[in-house]
Amino acid sequence: MKKLPSTLPNMLCVLTLISVIAAGALAYVNKITAGPIEENKARTLAEGINSVLGVSDAQVQQTTEAEDANGNPVVIYATNQGVAVQAIDPNGFGGTLKVLVGFDEAGSIKGYTILEHAETPGLGAKAGDWFQKGQKGDIIGKNPGQKELTVSKDGGDVDAITASTITSRAFLRAVNMAFHAYAGASATDGQTGASQQQQPKN
Repeated sequence: MKKLPSTLPNMLCVLTLISVIAAGALAYVNKITAGPIEENKARTLAEGINSVLGVSDAQVQQTTEAEDANGNPVVIYATNQGVAVQAIDPNGFGGTLKVLVGFDEAGSIKGYTILEHAETPGLGAKAGDWFQKGQKGDIIGKNPGQKELTVSKDGGDVDAITASTITSRAFLRAVNMAFHAYAGASATDGQTGASQQQQPKN
């Protein structure tokens, strides 16, 4: 096969052909992986909701999206077993920290899980365990409506993660924001804890 001359038009044609093939391959890979990725996200969320509510079969009945006082997104999941709220704080030591918190009808914390974080492994990443029931920073059973959750260094009664006060503050701010969203929604609809059904934003 005769080699194409190295002229500008020929080079442009080759580059265009390569770009088209690469774009097609990427589109194909994206198409076949989009479904499994969404299924995995849904499964992770369902497991998280069950975990924070302390149940095994919660079914989401309403999903309400809102914003907290700082304009950060909050998502309220009203289920047949209780209400779970997803909230974030963008000012963790390593960046955004996203939590999911379950509340009982009185507004006390039933459980929580860390959905996303960018904290330092071994320090900030301890937030997933540090504030659980029986641990040093235990917040389970506390009601942020009665007293906002803050670390002891700031006059509160929650022990911060050792050597990771910034992460602890971000975590507690996110939990407090989750409670305010829950309380606001509960005031609108005291039974479900959600004001209206909406589809989550992509």
